[in-house]
Amino acid sequence: MEKVSRIDPTELVLNDKLIYINRVAKVMKGGKRLRFSALVVTGDGEGHVGLGIGKANEVPAAINKASARAKKSLIKVPMAGGSIPHEITVKYGSAAVLLRPAAPGTGVIAGGSTRAVLEVCGVKDILTKSLGSSNHLNVAKATLLALSKLRDPKETVARRRAAVVPEEATTGG
Repeated sequence: MEKVSRIDPTELVLNDKLIYINRVAKVMKGGKRLRFSALVVTGDGEGHVGLGIGKANEVPAAINKASARAKKSLIKVPMAGGSIPHEITVKYGSAAVLLRPAAPGTGVIAGGSTRAVLEVCGVKDILTKSLGSSNHLNVAKATLLALSKLRDPKETVARRRAAVVPEEATTGG
């Protein structure tokens, strides 16, 4: 497992995007107690993206908490021009997301949570399909997981070559 270096949100110009607000009612003796949970995605439009959930008694407080958590969970996404380097399918809970690179000029073909995550990330051309559950939170987390699992092809080739070279050096007597 690679050690992931934390990204400092103070160095980036981040845009927040509210994906979903959920009103939750807890039934008490005196009636219903209402609380709110907010799902926020933040990104700089240049390959950095983070997701956060905040819960509070008022909507603005929930959004602020979610935004703060999103800034703490930033990841760097490898990009190939305005798209992603390769196709990937990821499952999170019962929500699955398929991300496929697209030709320049295609645009973001995505809906709901997936679109919000990809737009703040800075992806310009991509084809997506949401499979299984349509739960906003799980679809957003599946999209973020897929983006975090993307690998830059040049980096992968370099890593494979580096792994092969020492092997040859030891056997070539």
